[in-house]
Amino acid sequence: MNLTDSGLLTLRPEGVYCPEGDFYIDPWRPVSRAVVTHGHSDHARWGCNSYVCATTSKEILRHRLGEDIRVQAVEFGEKSVVNGVTLSLHPAGHILGSAQVRVERNGEVAVVTGDYKREPDATCEVFEPVEAHCFISESTFGLPIYRWEPQELVAAAINRWWSENADRGVASVLLGYALGKSQRLLAMVDPSIGPIVTHGSVAPLNAIYRNEGIPLPLTKNVLNVDKADLRRALVIAPPSALGTPWMKRFGEYSDAFASGWMTVRGARRRRSVDRGFVVSDHVDWPSLLQSVDESKAERVWVTHGYSSVVARYLQETRGLDARVLSTEWEGESMKEEAPAEGAEQESEGGEA
Repeated sequence: MNLTDSGLLTLRPEGVYCPEGDFYIDPWRPVSRAVVTHGHSDHARWGCNSYVCATTSKEILRHRLGEDIRVQAVEFGEKSVVNGVTLSLHPAGHILGSAQVRVERNGEVAVVTGDYKREPDATCEVFEPVEAHCFISESTFGLPIYRWEPQELVAAAINRWWSENADRGVASVLLGYALGKSQRLLAMVDPSIGPIVTHGSVAPLNAIYRNEGIPLPLTKNVLNVDKADLRRALVIAPPSALGTPWMKRFGEYSDAFASGWMTVRGARRRRSVDRGFVVSDHVDWPSLLQSVDESKAERVWVTHGYSSVVARYLQETRGLDARVLSTEWEGESMKEEAPAEGAEQESEGGEA
């Protein structure tokens, strides 16, 4: 299936493919050359012969896929020509090093966004609008009900929850993806409230972020915190940590889940957590539409999430050639959110 009129990008069983450049973008099966938008497991797959990614994503890929992978890191905006195809990466604002992939040949431009968000945060590069003839966008939260509150309001709510728990002598367990979400949460909280403990899957990723110049508050290994201090602690952990022996160290605790899915009241009940905080690293409804408009694309392919809803809306309200792109990208769902991070090698350790 051609994604552009000229066949600049096509869909193969391995994923989105550029025939002239002979590379894939976020393939879901091993290929010779993969251009990777970011380090989450549904975009960066193990087994490719070589990888291309943004400079600030390189160590994340090595951590997740192995130190021995062949990876070429490129700066944002740097252009390279591959068999007559001009390739460049541009900030996506999703997590550290997340990129949109811009592909150009004979004046035709296609942009693959990967996962992206528009609201700036302290832990990753700010989204950069890129004009294109063909725009491939996620639609994880592609419904009008998904509209994110300003980040500072959510941060204030998280800190109030933590402070109230600390005053009661109850640990606060805040659940989120080990990569990206955990670091963003760390940058949002007030470390003066109490000690911050991180799960063993979060600690090495924090180190990568710090090495890239991202300021994060001091965090500790659970083994290095007195029991009395644990009762005032904020615990940052992936959802898969719930129900494991590691959690028993905290005694009584209050737990919360940080996700865009917490917009829907029933999502928190399905998670069986005390609180839900709406923190998403994806575009909400108005930001998705803004991104499509700013791309000035005549053709829009919409993938994972509410793709059929978004495609129909763009057809009817924007008059665009908007279609659904069915891929094996899983995206972020309530069902799959915990297993995606559960695949990480999770020890009971943490940071010193």
